[in-house]
Amino acid sequence: MSTLPWLHPDRVTLLEQALRERILILDGAMGTMLQGHALDESGFRGERFAHGHDGHHEHAHPGGCDLKGNNDLLSLTRPELIRGVHQAYLDAGADLVETNTFNSTRISQADYHLEHLAYELNLEGARLARAACDAYGAKTPDKPRFAIGVLGPTSRTASLSPDVNDPGFRNVTFEELAANYRESAAGLIDGGADVVMVETIFDTLNAKAALFALSELFRERGARVPVMISGTITDRSGRTLSGQTAEAFYYSVAHARPLAVGLNCALGAADLRPHVQTLADIADCYVSTHPNAGLPNAFAEYDETPEQMASVIAGFARDGLLNLVGGCCGTTPAHIAAIAEAVRYCAPRRLPDTSREAA
Repeated sequence: MSTLPWLHPDRVTLLEQALRERILILDGAMGTMLQGHALDESGFRGERFAHGHDGHHEHAHPGGCDLKGNNDLLSLTRPELIRGVHQAYLDAGADLVETNTFNSTRISQADYHLEHLAYELNLEGARLARAACDAYGAKTPDKPRFAIGVLGPTSRTASLSPDVNDPGFRNVTFEELAANYRESAAGLIDGGADVVMVETIFDTLNAKAALFALSELFRERGARVPVMISGTITDRSGRTLSGQTAEAFYYSVAHARPLAVGLNCALGAADLRPHVQTLADIADCYVSTHPNAGLPNAFAEYDETPEQMASVIAGFARDGLLNLVGGCCGTTPAHIAAIAEAVRYCAPRRLPDTSREAA
């Protein structure tokens, strides 16, 4: 992967220059913003699925399967909403916005019988993000914006059995995951993603399938884009769901020579602090984090205010732990604006002398 040329060398140069100069701002939660629209079933279906089938494909949509909650589908049925979310985060100060593709794999779309849309969802998701970045960057040529193509974790885990009575059972194979990720990544790259991020990783074997798929796709095309990797510490035990500490997680994926490695979701910034510190101490690439707005309350809502979250993250930045920072579940443009202001005058984390060329 690392010996191939960049697909968009000028964009990579701009991104790496920005990373050397300042802490870059990621966007916040897509789902939180979309939930605010309180869409009903018809709102998710739009015109394309209004009559219970996919009007653009031969695939008939099975009756009785609701599409409500399939946020990724809105890239096709309500693209103006996705554009609005990207715009709101760019207005808040985001340097990088993430595509609306967290569940845009065949495995995840199978819940809605929409597996055939996987490539298209990624393609359109990337186009929307890239168009928003290009439009905003045109206004501020000295501060380009970048589109991150998101590969989510899927709803399967390759390391663990979903059946407590049969620990050897698996409901997905490495090969199936790799095929899913390869198709989705192709859509992201074809849609213009500047970077691909494998994120919210709770099972490192799933992540390895994604990284393998990316390496194969890059080799096939003879060019690559930068890769970011972001794991998830699932609770205060300090481990991923598949049992790794932040340190073990990093060493498990460092072979991919990522542009950045980091942690997101599951915990708020305060609880993530020691684990981000670990990555900052050992990683020879850039370090990112996009925590939740605290821990969910009894109603599965997030109570941490923009000011509270920004205050904690300011400590990360002052102590030299960060290169990229944003928000995950429960965060809004107000959170991102507060975080951007809190880290504005803080120097980015310096890469160790052993740093290698980012890949």
